[in-house]
Amino acid sequence: MTEETPGFEEKPDVPSGATPDDAEPKAADPSEEEAAAPAGDTDATVGLTAQLDQVRTALGERTADLQRLQAEYQNYRRRVERDRVTVKEIAVANLLSELLPVLDDVGRAREHGELVGGFKSVAESLETTVAKLGLQQFGKEGEPFDPTIHEALMHSYAPDVTETTCVAILQPGYRIGERTIRPARVAVAEPQPGATPAAAKEEKADDEESGGTEEV
Repeated sequence: MTEETPGFEEKPDVPSGATPDDAEPKAADPSEEEAAAPAGDTDATVGLTAQLDQVRTALGERTADLQRLQAEYQNYRRRVERDRVTVKEIAVANLLSELLPVLDDVGRAREHGELVGGFKSVAESLETTVAKLGLQQFGKEGEPFDPTIHEALMHSYAPDVTETTCVAILQPGYRIGERTIRPARVAVAEPQPGATPAAAKEEKADDEESGGTEEV
């Protein structure tokens, strides 16, 4: 049996010409490990990112299309509702236009005191019904002449008016809301050419009276 010499340890064989550091194992370099990572993982990540971008782009386009369709549908509904109301107003106006001669007869009968008995009840029911449908009568004596709602059938001059005025309502006008279905047919009077209006005369008389009483 071989005896070991105390105080000496066995050392690994080192090739001649090598340094002691060569005998020790070297730690792995992290950068080298990353470089050694499979290139397929990086390519897969890039591919998934590109697919996600494509999905996001497609989702944005579909969302914009949906919002545009919703806006078009809302506009379509508003147009349909507006057209429906317009058609209804035109139909009601046409119907009431046919009834205007009857209403004129009722008005003349009332003026002559002939609206009595059963005829009175029927006439009042008719007037109530057309009022519920939105028919409104207009035209009063003494109001200024407005060519958009009045039709002048007679013309005269008067010294007591300061502007063209309706002095007689020959046939009342009718409207539905803002729609005029028949203008009021009236007789109008204008200020007398060269004449001083009554208001100006009164003002002048007041001035003369106040001047005559002024103390000097």
